[in-house]
Parts: sequence; C-alpha cells; structure tokens
Amino acid sequence: MNEERIDIPKMEGHHCFACGTENPKGLNLYFYRSGDAICTDITLERNHEGWENIAHGGIISTLIDETMSWAILFFKRVFFVTRKMEVKYVRPVLIGVPLTVTGKIRDDSAYPKIRAAAEIRDDQGNLLVRSTGEFVELPQERLPGLPEDYKREMISLFEKFSAS
Repeated sequence: MNEERIDIPKMEGHHCFACGTENPKGLNLYFYRSGDAICTDITLERNHEGWENIAHGGIISTLIDETMSWAILFFKRVFFVTRKMEVKYVRPVLIGVPLTVTGKIRDDSAYPKIRAAAEIRDDQGNLLVRSTGEFVELPQERLPGLPEDYKREMISLFEKFSAS
C-alpha cells in the first residue's frame, strides 16, 4: 500500500486469540490504518498449519474476521458481533510467507447491519484470500455478558482512535 501507515492502539492484557496480548497461543495481532483500510502484517508458522506448509483455513478465517472487526472498531467505534462471513480461498496461504491482511467497511447505511470486506495478500502482492462479512451493531446494554470494566476499556480505546 502507498498510503501512510498509522499504528492503532489496542487494549493490553486480554486473552482474545487474535489480538490479545495475554494469550500465549494467540496471534497477538497489531493493526494499522492505511487510508480507508485497517491492516495487519503476519507471517504464519508451523503451529498455524493445516496441510503440510499451508495455513489452516480456520486461522485464515480468524485473520479475516479480526481485520474486518478492527476496521469497524476503528471507523465506527461501536460494539458489534459477526453475523456471517463468506471466504473465498483464491490461492494457498503458505507457512513462513509474510502476509498483509486488509479490511474495509463497505456499507453501514442499513442500521444495525455493517458490511465489510477483507483480503489477504502475500509479500509479492498476490491475492490469496478475499472475504465479505456482515456484522450487527449492538448497544452496550445488549452486551450483558461483558464486564462493565471491559466496556469502559473499549470506550476508552474508541477515544484513543479519535486521536489516530
């Protein structure tokens, strides 16, 4: 991407498999803004493997879902859940190859639905995976399972996004 890279802050200490800093088996993804997209860079390892030397499809889906989610978090600053995703595996995602995952909001005009898209490219720019997703915005009161301190942390994170 030719756009300026702006690193995005994230919460520390949580166990989210994709972005948590306290999950020893997690991906610990960090995100950055590039124009109207949110991106993350990663090189998958053997413990992310499905077939020999090829990334597991579930790991790939996790990367896509999380990147679309961070696009929504950053640009919309709302609570939401993933409703559905469609993933098209274009080429094998190889282990040990640097990857860039890019997510964008496509349509947020039909509240409470938010549509997003994402793709994964290798370090040569080859398209490996593309995806679309539908997410549903939820008011804070519809998240009774989330602890109040976690909700406050998320709102604080949204405020940090405003400065990015």
